[in-house]
Amino acid sequence: MSARKHIPQRSCVACRQVRPKSELLRVVRTPEGAIRADDTGKLAGRGAYVCRHEQCLEQAFKEKRLTRSLGTPVDGEVATEIRQRLGRCRSAE
Repeated sequence: MSARKHIPQRSCVACRQVRPKSELLRVVRTPEGAIRADDTGKLAGRGAYVCRHEQCLEQAFKEKRLTRSLGTPVDGEVATEIRQRLGRCRSAE
């Protein structure tokens, strides 16, 4: 009997597609209330996941899905940081 490793699954807040956690970008609201992109997936706080595709990220901002998931407004400065992080993630693939 072969043991298969469990792969955690998460849903994108924009397109609602379920993917392996490692394929998504985590955005977290820290206990202090700051919104940050979490490359490691291990920061403490409330997390929301978004696909590493520009259209999903734009939909998440346009329809305020990250704001709703995190329970706090996501301002333009944070959105810029997340877009830059997404660009680095895509170039590393």
